[in-house]
Amino acid sequence: MKFAAKFACSSLLLGSFAYAQATATDPPPPPAPNPAPTSATSAMVSPGETARIQPLPAATPDVTPEADIVADPASLLPDLPPVPRAKATLIGGTVERLDRVRDRVTVRVFGGGRMSVLYDPRTRVYLGTKDASIADLHEGERIYIDTILDGNTVFARSIRVKSAQAQGESQGTVTEYRADGGELTLRDSISPTPVRVRLNSSTRFLQGDLVVPAGTLLAGSLVAIKFNSEGNGRDVAREITILALPGTRYTFAGQVTHVDLRTGLVVISSSTDQKSYEIYLDPSAPPDDDLHPGAVVTVVTDFQGSRYVARTLKIDSPGK
Repeated sequence: MKFAAKFACSSLLLGSFAYAQATATDPPPPPAPNPAPTSATSAMVSPGETARIQPLPAATPDVTPEADIVADPASLLPDLPPVPRAKATLIGGTVERLDRVRDRVTVRVFGGGRMSVLYDPRTRVYLGTKDASIADLHEGERIYIDTILDGNTVFARSIRVKSAQAQGESQGTVTEYRADGGELTLRDSISPTPVRVRLNSSTRFLQGDLVVPAGTLLAGSLVAIKFNSEGNGRDVAREITILALPGTRYTFAGQVTHVDLRTGLVVISSSTDQKSYEIYLDPSAPPDDDLHPGAVVTVVTDFQGSRYVARTLKIDSPGK
């Protein structure tokens, strides 16, 4: 009995020692996690009730898609400095070449020479009186440019495109004609100075309603000219109508509208073309007594360079 009691006591001491050693060396197990409620409603469910799971709202993306981002390309470029306040020089000419890559226009200047002018978005372009753009410029057009010196370059402050060519008409006697030089000089009764007109390959020559060669025109001819003005003192003839050639005989029939016996001038309104013609009487031939305004006459004349001179004059019907 004593042995059994001692054995039981020893076993108890060994078991207590082993339990204490295990408790001191092994870490305690982690606590079991509490189940998270699926929603605010399910977290407060009373015993005996059935939980109803509410769906969560869809997540909203924090980043805007690239497709919704719109950027103005102009905003990505640096701002241009203001146009320098320099004295502008106006030049006129014809567009010879447009370099849209280097933003440069080459102008054939009126009066001779060429000039290269830079432009940029600050350049104002006008088509007539309306706002336009560089895209409206074309080679061959006549333009006027307000130019300023920007450093070492010539800059276009504004470009004006003429919407239509200035046109004009003149009538007079050709005092000089150089077919090889493409120019004639005209003595116009209205202009106090001679008028110089340039000719080109597109100039048409007419005599009456017929197209004639350029060689038909002679110095001393009476002509009517339609021309385009280039605005720099040079006019280019579009059409030259030969009214009379020197030494050629012309016959007029019509009514007398004016008589000046002192100067021998008779003005006739032609019944053919309803135009008025000044005819000078031969000083050696006495005038007819029935020659006065209102008379209907037929006159054969010679064109003598600057005027018609009557060879014969016949009164068909005396005036009242």
